[in-house]
Amino acid sequence: MSAHGQVPAAQAEGLVKTYGSGAAKVVALGGDDLTGVDLTLPRGEFTAIMGPSGSGKSTLMHCLAGLDSPTSGSVHIGATELGGLGDKALTELRRDRIGFVFQSFNLVPTLTAAENITLPVDIAGRAVDRDRYDSVIDRLGLRDRLGHRPSELSGGQQQRVACARALVGAPELVFGDEPTGNLDSRSSGEVLGILRDAVDVLGHTVVIVTHEPSAAAYADRVVFLADGRIVGELRDPTADSVLDRMKVLDVGTPTSTGHGAADGEYEDA
Repeated sequence: MSAHGQVPAAQAEGLVKTYGSGAAKVVALGGDDLTGVDLTLPRGEFTAIMGPSGSGKSTLMHCLAGLDSPTSGSVHIGATELGGLGDKALTELRRDRIGFVFQSFNLVPTLTAAENITLPVDIAGRAVDRDRYDSVIDRLGLRDRLGHRPSELSGGQQQRVACARALVGAPELVFGDEPTGNLDSRSSGEVLGILRDAVDVLGHTVVIVTHEPSAAAYADRVVFLADGRIVGELRDPTADSVLDRMKVLDVGTPTSTGHGAADGEYEDA
């Protein structure tokens, strides 16, 4: 529960993710002592997850989104604990309650933009909410592109279609894994504005993994990872304030655990 009694959009407690065993074991998320990661995602906020390469940010997002299972610890989407779900129920949860925007767009090449946008709803066997559909495609400026296939669209247009697909089913959470990684600066700004709008206007909860300070500046909060652990956060970020934090993380500050900066060292007062 949040301080106001509201169930968070998502919550991770004691998350650890390891690969391999024995001398070959790699700790992707959590400390070497298997101290887990705790993170709460309040409803109606835009959170960016950042960290140096190999810090565990994508692993954390994949566990939060139910795309990967932690070695230990728990993840809740709303009041639903993911570890207690079977494969079918987990697939349905991802389809019905979570929207995804990936770096590579992940559009079906043989379908039109309109068909790609409604695909998750169609697969679920639900009727498309036409009012919401019209609102989303008009807000994203896709009305004159609905009959085009992905190969006939620019990269920015393809990512707008991917955003529309993520939003049209009214998910509780929208996750973006480097959603602007393949875009030029103008298209990046358009997509990030769409995600910001999804929070401010449509009331969604948005979480992105990014390495770009300019992208993180669209968020309400930036969570920083290093060596598989959360080492701080920044509220109301700017591109410059995020860049300053990332410079410190890239250099690293030795601690007794050998895991860079101590937990909370970079948190604001």
